[in-house]
Amino acid sequence: MGVDAGTAPPARAGAAGDDKRLKKHFGPIGLLFTAVGSVIGSGWLFGALDAAELAGPAAIVSWGIGAVMFVLIGMTYAELGTMFPHSGGVARFPHYSFGSFASFSMGWVTWIAAAAVSPIEVLAVVQYATNYLPWLERLDADKNAVLTPAGTGICIALLAVFVLVNFFGVRWFARINNVLVWWKLAIIALVIVVFLFTAFDGSHFSSYGGFAPYGVHGIFSAVASAGIAFSFFGFRQGVELAGETSNPKRNVPLTLIGSVVLTGVLYVLLQIAFIGAVPSDAVAKQGWVNVGTNFSTGGDVLATFGPLAAIAGVLGIGWLAALLYADAIISPGDTGLIYTGVTARISYAMGRNRNAPSGLAKVNKTGVPWVSLILAFIVGCFFFLPFPGWSQLVSFVTNSTVLSFGSGPLVLLAMRRQLPNQVRPFRLGRGWAGVIAFLALFSTNLIIYWTGWDTNWKLFVVIVFGYVLMALNQALGKGRTPRMDFRHGWWVLVWFAGLALISYLGNYPEADKHAGNLSVLDFNLGALASLVLTVIVMALALNSALPQERVEEILAEHREDDDAAGEAALP
Repeated sequence: MGVDAGTAPPARAGAAGDDKRLKKHFGPIGLLFTAVGSVIGSGWLFGALDAAELAGPAAIVSWGIGAVMFVLIGMTYAELGTMFPHSGGVARFPHYSFGSFASFSMGWVTWIAAAAVSPIEVLAVVQYATNYLPWLERLDADKNAVLTPAGTGICIALLAVFVLVNFFGVRWFARINNVLVWWKLAIIALVIVVFLFTAFDGSHFSSYGGFAPYGVHGIFSAVASAGIAFSFFGFRQGVELAGETSNPKRNVPLTLIGSVVLTGVLYVLLQIAFIGAVPSDAVAKQGWVNVGTNFSTGGDVLATFGPLAAIAGVLGIGWLAALLYADAIISPGDTGLIYTGVTARISYAMGRNRNAPSGLAKVNKTGVPWVSLILAFIVGCFFFLPFPGWSQLVSFVTNSTVLSFGSGPLVLLAMRRQLPNQVRPFRLGRGWAGVIAFLALFSTNLIIYWTGWDTNWKLFVVIVFGYVLMALNQALGKGRTPRMDFRHGWWVLVWFAGLALISYLGNYPEADKHAGNLSVLDFNLGALASLVLTVIVMALALNSALPQERVEEILAEHREDDDAAGEAALP
């Protein structure tokens, strides 16, 4: 694959992409480590167990598939993120190519997904802490971890801490994060080495049902439902914080692709070490499907509350278990800090697009969108209520986040037609852009299908609620909201409806008889239906894209708005 390098104009002093109100405090390592720190959150603490229960030893393949899919998606955003180094870019790019209706649709999904991540990371901290503070959570009848009232209060307090740290601004945040990421990388490497050299049993890869005891269905289901896709979401920081980095041409592609490759290798190695280190008697009882509930640390504490630490405890490696309990605060805590800021920047971007209240774009003296931060905290607290435990919330965040990424490939191809002469500091080689964009959108549709109807229907209800909010904003904000450009964004409705239909007809989740899906489509037919939907959506979107003059008009409006804001912000 070829990559063409364009010539970028010199950056203006004091500007952050087009966002003069934001500060440029992220260098190449700072931005990369923000993504890596976001990727290495709670996913690695629970993902190895959840993936093994769904796919057995073949979970190794699941991690590899997930990494490849997110590299493809990341490559589409590498070109866009260097063309328009705007903070909150995932929400803003659709606005440039397809207008306000499309950008609200994708921005709403993006914001909801991001708003749920910090609560997930808080839940991970509390779930591991339940091993020594048992009053934080309990197991329900289905053996799901559920917050107690006291645990809910602790979760809200931790989320408030994330918000307060973000108020101090990006410079302090980047300094803290770099130190924490080195810690997280060291802990993962240590777990891999210790498990491989002290308790590795190679027979686990062929015994107890073989390498893939639950077949292809289990392998792909694990990508969506075991925290694998969730674990790679942090690559997005290269886009969401692109307006706050000093050299987008170099730093954005490095972050988007490098973070997935680096963590993907670590996750595969961790899954191999986990499969080999799990106590044999735990697997022998019921196979891989219930391995998490079939071993404990010697008491009534199940591996559900901390699988890696539980294995270390069973193996008698107390010092490693202690480190893992400490890391169960540091890793999710760091990621929660990152996503609290990212959530605020997405609603900031929607405020800049003017398809959300303009107050969301207000920033303080340190360049932090403070109104959006407060909103992120308020909404984040609600996620502690309806979802029992980490694993249940992860599936919802997976389908919504992946759906938000799906607009990137479409904007990439639309921009090739709309702004052919635009400077592209990072450019996918001629002939490759179309292939990569198609595979990236296809990957998006597949992951949503594999997530399963029992989770997907909740996403589509949230999307409908978002359209109600959009209508209210349009009605109350007459004269202040942009024109909808509905005829350029109507294809989004076809896409959402197609995903809902395929999911309802599909057989994910296969084992759940109460999910309500019809199970008419098997794995192969579901993949074929997703492929057909990819072709239809891509054709409709590209044929509906805004004309070049309208794109230039939107970009000019944003430049004028930001120039005015930048002048007002000067002392």
